[in-house]
Parts: sequence; C-alpha cells; structure tokens
Amino acid sequence: MKVAALQTVLYWQDAEKNRAYFSELIADNADVDLIVLPEMFTTGFSMQPELIAEPADGPTLPWLQSLAAQHDCAITGSVAVADKGHYVNRMYWVSPDGHCHYDKRHLFRMAGEHEHYQPGSERKIVEYKGLRFCLQVCYDLRFPVFSRNRNDYDVLIYVANWPEPRRHAWSSLLTARAIENLSFVIGVNRVGEDGNGIPYSGDSAIIDFKGQPLASSRPHEPESLRATLDKTELMAFREKFPAHLDADDFSLKG
Repeated sequence: MKVAALQTVLYWQDAEKNRAYFSELIADNADVDLIVLPEMFTTGFSMQPELIAEPADGPTLPWLQSLAAQHDCAITGSVAVADKGHYVNRMYWVSPDGHCHYDKRHLFRMAGEHEHYQPGSERKIVEYKGLRFCLQVCYDLRFPVFSRNRNDYDVLIYVANWPEPRRHAWSSLLTARAIENLSFVIGVNRVGEDGNGIPYSGDSAIIDFKGQPLASSRPHEPESLRATLDKTELMAFREKFPAHLDADDFSLKG
C-alpha cells in the first residue's frame, strides 16, 4: 500500500483556508492509497472549541468524502467537532467505501484540553485494502497500553500537533510503538507556529515493524512523506519473530 503523510503549516482557526490548502495538497498526492493529515488540520490545536468546532455533519466530513471519491483514496486526520452536547477531538477516516471516526482518548491536560473537550472511550480499528489501521491522536502516543497490538492491527497512525520542545519524546515514542507492536507506524505532525506562539518542528515519520524509518521529514519544512507498506514483509517478520505470542493478557476499562 502506498501512503503519503502531509507535514504542513496550519492556518490558525481558519477552516475554510485550511480546507482549500489541503485540497491542493491532496490533489498533488492523489496517486497513493492513503493520505494522512495532522491533528486539528482545519484550525490548529485550539482550546476554543466554542469558536472553531463544527457540527458532526459540518462541512469537513462531506469535503473529505468528495476528495476520497474523486481521488480514489482514503484520507484521515482530526477535527474539532461538536457532538451530542459536548466537544471532541475527532479523527475521521474517509474512503470511497464509507467513513468512520475515533475520538481522542487522552486529552492533553498541560494545555487544558481536558477542560474543553470530552475524551473518547474506545479504540478504533479500520480495515482498508488488506491492512488494518489503529487510529490514534497526538497525546495518545504516551500511553502504550491503549495502543497495544492484540493481533488486531497492522498499522498504527498518530496525527499530531506535537510542540518542538518535546520533539525527542515524539520521535522516540513513535519508534518504540513500532517495535513493541510489530507494526508499521505513521506519525504526522505539523510545522510552523500556532496562534499561541507555540513552535512545531514536524519530525513526521513512517516507520517499519523493526523500528526502521521508511521515510522521515526535514524539521520545520512542509513536506509530503511517501512510503510503501508491504504486508507480506510484515507477516513474514511476525512469523520469524513472534514476540506477540508472549505478550501479557489484559483488558481495558473505560
């Protein structure tokens, strides 16, 4: 499967401008099977959901559906959404065949996200073109139990607005998640500075099941990362090195 990870600047709290920008970027990368966008790609990581959140049936979902159908690919990324009386950081997965979503479970309390948004309660796995994808958002990366592979996915996706001062943690944890879960990992972060003056260096990466980079970005530069995910190679490695068979049993509680 061919994938593209779009490391970009984001226009602060300007959904219309961001959608126009991403329409062009998606068209430029339409020769792949999956395109991954950053966290809150229509607004930046804003703690003003009363200003920027859109309804669950708002403009971004049909826009994504139109682009997925037009370019015959899947597209994923997160958006601030108002749903059932509260706000969520919602990661959409849209393909020509349909759509689903995952609501961010772990809310970044150091920015007050837990005071403005409602956490999700369930993991989301989606299958597309023979690969199984686990959807995760930014701060979820720090909680390995929630993303532990129970032989239910092949690719772990993290979309993020992860600030530059913690870039070492971002890169280290992406690699760790790939190794411990015997899984491909796609980590997509933004670049530039947000409306609060917080800088982002990007450091987006596509990593294989051994923790080796298939593609990595230049810091601070808008860039489209490309890689091919080979399920045959993944399954061969899992058969040769079946560490997952020795994993501890556990269950998650809400």
